[in-house]
Amino acid sequence: MCTELVHVGFGNVIAVNRVIALLSINQQPVKRLIREAREKERLIDATHGRKAKTVILFETGHMMLAAVTAETIAHRLATTSILSEEKVEMGSV
Repeated sequence: MCTELVHVGFGNVIAVNRVIALLSINQQPVKRLIREAREKERLIDATHGRKAKTVILFETGHMMLAAVTAETIAHRLATTSILSEEKVEMGSV
């Protein structure tokens, strides 16, 4: 089993198979989740001092703040999936 990695900005990558959700940071319930994750020391800040635009929720309960939008990360996930499917097809030929 191969772990696919996706770039989320500033040289940071995430393992696709560990991601549960990409959340917009503009909602109050999400801000509450961030505060709770920070208190439990389960928050990873990958913004490099920029404004956080997306919260990435992992199956382990950890959360990552990213300075790129959820749409950008989702597009990169889709692109990675397409490329991996092409590799599988090329490998079977």
